[in-house]
Amino acid sequence: MTSLMCAWITRLGILGLTMTQTAAPPAPVPPRLVLALEAHVQLGTPIEVGQVPRGRRRIIPIIGGTFEGSGIKGKVLNNGADWQVVRADGFAELDTRYALQTDKGQIIYVQNAGMRHAAPEVMQKLLAGEIVDPTLVYFRTVPTFETSAPELQWLTRSIFVGTGERYPTEVVIRFWKLE
Repeated sequence: MTSLMCAWITRLGILGLTMTQTAAPPAPVPPRLVLALEAHVQLGTPIEVGQVPRGRRRIIPIIGGTFEGSGIKGKVLNNGADWQVVRADGFAELDTRYALQTDKGQIIYVQNAGMRHAAPEVMQKLLAGEIVDPTLVYFRTVPTFETSAPELQWLTRSIFVGTGERYPTEVVIRFWKLE
């Protein structure tokens, strides 16, 4: 070792530092999810477009419903749909767009992209309109919200994830805010 290196090692030792001591960074803290809204979305009869290059195209009309959470509640308007593609293996790509109206008359536009899949026999029952255990189905979404209501801007300035449950005539969606 050169004398210059020895001098530096000695100085580091005097300062209480060694080459092997490093401050460990704090463990990362995962973000928290907080339930923001729960929507019960009523569905109309599916419109079968048929086989398209990506899979089976279906349009599921949204004909009403209710929602509640985080100091707001209201109804799901009869003006949207889920434009979905169901692949040959049953994997469903979801592209849902609709509007909510609060009990104060404020309009919230919802665009909700997502996916739904399960074991083939479960997906077959689900697509046939039968009741299946929601715990057997992976149903997740990534919603975005738009509104002009000043007190609802927290919806437009936050990240959300959705969990869904599909029933024969409705979907229950829970929107979780990422804190």
